[in-house]
Amino acid sequence: MEFDDNKPIYIQIADNIAGRILSGELKPGERIPSVREWGGNIGVNPNTVARSYELLSNKGIIFNQRGIGYFIAADALDIISSAERTKFIQEEIPAFVERARLLGIDLKQHIQ
Repeated sequence: MEFDDNKPIYIQIADNIAGRILSGELKPGERIPSVREWGGNIGVNPNTVARSYELLSNKGIIFNQRGIGYFIAADALDIISSAERTKFIQEEIPAFVERARLLGIDLKQHIQ
C-alpha cells in the first residue's frame, strides 16, 4: 500500500478497507486480519492500524468479537455506499461542474 503524505495514514488504511468492502473483495461477516497482521502486511505501526479499526468500528463498518478478531458488519456495504454517495454529491460533483465551467464546457450540450 502506498501512502499519500497529505492525508493521515490511519484514514488511508480505513479508506482502503472500505474500498475493498465496496468492491466486494471483503464481504460482510468475513474476518479481517488482526491489527498486528495488517500492520505487518503494509509496514506500519500496529497502533496506526488500531486507529483505523477504531474509526471503522465507530462508523459501524467493522466490529470486534473479543478474543476472535474483527469482522465486517452485515450492513457495512450500505453504510459505505451511503457515505460515498453523499461525499460524491457534496464534493466531487461540484468540483467537476466548476472544472467544466472553467474550461468553458457547457454541460447541458453534452449531457442527454
